[in-house]
Amino acid sequence: MRQLWAPWRMEYIQSPPPEECIFCKKPGEDPRELLILYRDDLIGVMLNRYPYSNGHLLIYPVRHTPTLDDVSSAEGSRLFSLIQASTAILKEVFRPEGFNVGMNMGRIAGAGIDAHIHFHVVPRWPGDVNFMPVLAETKVMPEHLDESYKALSPSFQKLSIT
Repeated sequence: MRQLWAPWRMEYIQSPPPEECIFCKKPGEDPRELLILYRDDLIGVMLNRYPYSNGHLLIYPVRHTPTLDDVSSAEGSRLFSLIQASTAILKEVFRPEGFNVGMNMGRIAGAGIDAHIHFHVVPRWPGDVNFMPVLAETKVMPEHLDESYKALSPSFQKLSIT
């Protein structure tokens, strides 16, 4: 039997919940530390540290809010614009054949971070879902997060969402 090692998963499994909301953390000198690709006064986008597939993005309002009811019309409009821009960038950089876009609102709905709403943008390719997660509880990621960040960052640096 062959084994596939995914030691980065253990960090996620054994780590305590973060003390500070990951979406509320302000980027320091190096936004790469937090995997932030874009952030302005209302909205932001970051790579998912524990992705379902390469280029898995999290798009969020900067203001801490657990529900869509609290999102202002300006935030909502800019969130949707950022989702559109993000899928365009992912198409250009990674050439996926489709996307899953959505959110899990509330812990009962599957939200891993239920205190701050966020959208998932997950690029998809033929054959990217296979038996590994079902049989081995392991995902095979063809590219490291650092490489994904390097590939996407230049396009997000050019963005101006209004």
